[in-house]
Amino acid sequence: MAENNKQKKLTLITLILMIFTSVFGFANMPRSFYLMGYGAIPWFILGGITYFIPFAFMMAEYGSAFKDEKGGIYSWMEKSVGPKFAFVGVFMWYSSYVVWMINICSTIWIPLSNTIFGIDTTSNWGILGLNSTQVLGVLGVIWVSATYLISKRGISKITKITSVGGIAVALLNIVLIIGAIIISILNKGQFREEITSTMSFVNSPNPAYQNVSSVLSFLVFALFAYGGIEAVSGLVDQTENPEKTFPKGILMAAAIISVGYSLGIFLIGIFTNWAGTLSGENINMANVAYVVMNNLGYTLGSSMGLSNSLSIQVGNWVARFVGLSMFLALTGAFFTLSYSPLKQLIEGTPAKLWPGKMAVIDENEMPINAMFIQTIIVAVMVLFVSMGGSSAKLFFTMLVLMTNVAMTIPYLFLSSAYISFRKKDNIEKPFIILKSKSFAIFIGVIVTAVVGFANFFTIIEPAIHGDYKSTFAMIAGPVVFAVAALLIYANGEKKKDI
Repeated sequence: MAENNKQKKLTLITLILMIFTSVFGFANMPRSFYLMGYGAIPWFILGGITYFIPFAFMMAEYGSAFKDEKGGIYSWMEKSVGPKFAFVGVFMWYSSYVVWMINICSTIWIPLSNTIFGIDTTSNWGILGLNSTQVLGVLGVIWVSATYLISKRGISKITKITSVGGIAVALLNIVLIIGAIIISILNKGQFREEITSTMSFVNSPNPAYQNVSSVLSFLVFALFAYGGIEAVSGLVDQTENPEKTFPKGILMAAAIISVGYSLGIFLIGIFTNWAGTLSGENINMANVAYVVMNNLGYTLGSSMGLSNSLSIQVGNWVARFVGLSMFLALTGAFFTLSYSPLKQLIEGTPAKLWPGKMAVIDENEMPINAMFIQTIIVAVMVLFVSMGGSSAKLFFTMLVLMTNVAMTIPYLFLSSAYISFRKKDNIEKPFIILKSKSFAIFIGVIVTAVVGFANFFTIIEPAIHGDYKSTFAMIAGPVVFAVAALLIYANGEKKKDI
């Protein structure tokens, strides 16, 4: 039995792939270039330096200090600050991932459609009298149910799928890098989006991103592009030699992701002219990744001297590859995030907070009953949104807005708890990156301030443009989730042995 458990442990490479799959969003690079051009690069560097890399340091220190704790970020915050603080933070964080799952159940079919047909045809899908939205809803229910049936068999099944997703994204980046370099050589170093001066890395070619408000909103986008590293923190206890492997995996993944975003944005400019390719009215945040990579294939073909029709075919096949890679990456992320946040919520928190047998962990170390309940909730919500008409869609839009801030507020909980973590000398810390306690506390304050600013600006930005409903929804989200968490906790406190 011990040998079987040993085989289930995560290796360094598997851990890095899981982190990479959960954090790195390939689409963030073409979306960033679409919004800011080369001007996106300094903001990603700033976000990496002031938030992502120091936050990754914190996660690594937490992870090695609490390597024997099964509750992930709940355990970290509970040991550093207290149980109520930790429960509110982890419950808000978990709630946002449930909404993310509901959203992905319907949108994951877009990259699959691009894989099969070369374009997004989901708006035309219909069968047995169901319209496209309803068909996507039914497919979403099948998807989340299949995820549950596979995931309940244990972490080894999840790691196989997430590893495929991580490899797919890595290959997609290799295609971008090699394709851009070949085009640069064939065009003798001439960029399609010319770099005229250092201001090319400051100003945006996008007319909508010319004022302070819009540029600051991009900083928020850059910060949120780094989100998700805490999601795999609950896997410390399932990692080989966790004291060394876990922090090493987090740091290596953080370095690759930080450099990768900036490099990818820079390379897109080699084969993409913003005004010529991305200024059309039909270009948007949902399809820009496919447009950019289709353009990579087309430009590669034309640079090699192929005919226009052949170049178009090359572009279409590259777009299909993008669709397949993003489908596999989303699949990997879905499996990881349908299990890891719930694992941390259930395993970390006192069992008597939860009704019935919801807190039961099976022989595969999976919170099997909680996973089943989560699957039912997601499936019902997907059907409600897809079958409920315009009012249901409006409700879901507001729900997404409510979780935009709620998803990142736990980062504030974690970074502020880190300050307390470093102050407590009674917590054994086998792995310390920030050697000076005062400097570590200073870094904790800086990260907390940066995330706090990002959340504050995210909340007020719609109101600046007159959209007060969105601002209200983003304020209401954290309030609603926090009140729900406090009610659950208060109810649990009435029971004994909590």
